[in-house]
Amino acid sequence: MTGDRVAGERAAGSGVQTRATLDKAAQENFPVAPFFLPRAWRADLIAVYGFARLVDDIGDGDLAPGGADARALGVDPEIVGGTARSSAAESGADRLAMLDAFEADLYRVFEGSEGPRHPLLRALRPTVRRCQLTPEPFLALIEANRQDQLVSRYATYDDLLAYCELSANPVGRLVLAITGTASPERVRRSDAICTALQIVEHLQDVSEDLGRDRIYLPAEDMKRFQVTEADLAARTAGASVRALVAYEAERAWRLLNEGTPLVGSVHGRLRLLLGGFVGGGRAALRAIEAAGHDVLPGPPKPTRTRRLREVGAALRGEG
Repeated sequence: MTGDRVAGERAAGSGVQTRATLDKAAQENFPVAPFFLPRAWRADLIAVYGFARLVDDIGDGDLAPGGADARALGVDPEIVGGTARSSAAESGADRLAMLDAFEADLYRVFEGSEGPRHPLLRALRPTVRRCQLTPEPFLALIEANRQDQLVSRYATYDDLLAYCELSANPVGRLVLAITGTASPERVRRSDAICTALQIVEHLQDVSEDLGRDRIYLPAEDMKRFQVTEADLAARTAGASVRALVAYEAERAWRLLNEGTPLVGSVHGRLRLLLGGFVGGGRAALRAIEAAGHDVLPGPPKPTRTRRLREVGAALRGEG
């Protein structure tokens, strides 16, 4: 069976909610499963992306309306996703219930013959078996979204890095596992890239995250730059917020540079993919810089030309 046919059959019959989840790939800072990859890799990467995107949507309360995801997981859709809750605590409890049900369905991917209930997890099962993936990176992504329901502020940069270890680094490790290229050194470089991409996303989404009562800027850094939560709620950033964003962006740059040698350690089309990850992060940081580090009106977006330039620099190993 060809990779295209595999990918088509995985998408077929999975419903509107699955298509809406996968369509979000186009909004990412990095390429999810570009055309130039081998077909089998593309199908596997799409399956992993579907899992990661759906667990984030559960954690953020961004599921497609209608309750199809809840029904697939055996959760009453009347209390999850489509109904206004009387408090943030109740909304958080609903999301935790969905995450628990999603984790239970994940175990069905790895255990027994019953098989998972959710279509995106059914799509993941062939990838898990073919690539001999383990549950740990998937469980870490679920745990990160549990943490989002319980922790809304991070006191230190180290606390934020610990969160990224759950929320971002497993994705890069899964890419290495799918492509059969994992090694301790590559995992270390991949972790640096993935943490950087997570920080970049946090910088882009300061206003959106604040609307969910979450702040991913370390409190110790906010204090250092004399930034208050009220400052983050403004329509445009003042000098102190811009200085804080520039400081965190520089941290992301250093992490990307630390991870860049990963690109040169592999060959062929995988090198292009990893160059796309690094280049996408760099291009997003360039866009933030071009906006004067004012991210409050919305995430600054890089041009296609800028993306291509940064991908080229990553492929050449330039810092």
